Amino acid sequence: MDLVYCGPMGSDWRNILSRSDFLNWIAEITDAQPVSPNLYIRAATHGSHGEEDYQRLEFLGDRVLGLVIADHLYHQFPNQPEGQLSQRLNGLVSGPVCGDVAKNIGVGNHVLLGKQARDDGARQSVKVLGDVMESLIGAVYLDHGMEAARNFILKHWGSRLTAAVTDIRHPKSALQEWAASNNRKVPTYELIDKRGPHHDLKFTVRVSISNIGEVEATASAIQAAETAAAKKFLEKFT
Repeated sequence: MDLVYCGPMGSDWRNILSRSDFLNWIAEITDAQPVSPNLYIRAATHGSHGEEDYQRLEFLGDRVLGLVIADHLYHQFPNQPEGQLSQRLNGLVSGPVCGDVAKNIGVGNHVLLGKQARDDGARQSVKVLGDVMESLIGAVYLDHGMEAARNFILKHWGSRLTAAVTDIRHPKSALQEWAASNNRKVPTYELIDKRGPHHDLKFTVRVSISNIGEVEATASAIQAAETAAAKKFLEKFT
């Protein structure tokens, strides 16, 4: 199957066009051979790499993901009220959950990035991985249709779909809800350290709630550090 690309031909493009492993990976995670390979290449292309990036596919995939998850929850939990279903939906379609799913299927190994983005650690960014995950959903939808997109989502979201609501919530959301329910001020996140070479930056974030306490956490992306800090805070103080 030939791949055709009309944009900038950086080293990442030459590598991906000369290897079969990318399309093999796509076939593995989608359970189908790609009909339009360029869709998936675009889905894996960050804005730092070229004009034909994943943003439009991400827009589409986000809507497909929301519909599939909402439909699944509606039928999976027939006795739950709208409020609980909304909590489940919001947790399951959140950026961090999308990023975690992407990490589990190896998306980071296939994202096409410009040099600066690579140096800044974008390959490990929860935000970037989550965006690419949604763009892949959009690509599957356009390439194979709604039923294939549904199967793709349900397969990779797996046990998250039946987890308790409290297990689905993102730690930052859970911490904010805890603070509100206990009449505390909102959590404050502060970047207190950034160190390491460009290709392996480490960010340290402090989260604090007035009159309760504070904790710090370090990760390869600010969002991930904030998430880790919120989780540690919940474990320590709640």
